Amino acid sequence: MSDVVAVDRLRAIPIFAGLDEAALERLLDECAEVEAPPGHVLVQAREPGSGLYVVVDGTVAVEYRDTSIELGPGEFFGELSLLVDDAPRSARVRTVTPVLCLAIGRAEFEELLENEPTVALTMLRTLARRFVAEIDRS
Repeated sequence: MSDVVAVDRLRAIPIFAGLDEAALERLLDECAEVEAPPGHVLVQAREPGSGLYVVVDGTVAVEYRDTSIELGPGEFFGELSLLVDDAPRSARVRTVTPVLCLAIGRAEFEELLENEPTVALTMLRTLARRFVAEIDRS
C-alpha cells in the first residue's frame, strides 16, 4: 500500500478508532487503496460483491431504488457482501467527488473481526443508524 493512507488517518475512521497500532498496520498491509474521479461507478447493483469499501477522502452516492444518500470520510459501504455469502450488491455506488477508499476483501475482513471484534460492534451501530434513518424517510 502507498503512503497516502497512514496509520493516523486510519485511526480517525470511526470503525477503526479502537484498534491498536499493530492492528492498524496489519489492516493497511491487507487492504487496497482505490482512487476514482467524480462520476466513477465503484459498485454496480446486482453484481457479485466480495468486499467492503471505507471512504477515506471524498464523497460517494449510494443509489438504491429511488433513494440516493451520500457518504463521506469515515463511512463504509459494501458490508452486505461480507455478511451474506454470495449476496449480490444491493445498490449502485458512484463517486460524487474525487475519492480515496480502502477496499477490504472478505478473507481480510473475517480475520480483522476475529482479532478485533470491536469493529463488528461499531459496524452494527452504523447499520442500525442507517436503518432508523431509512424508516424516518418512509
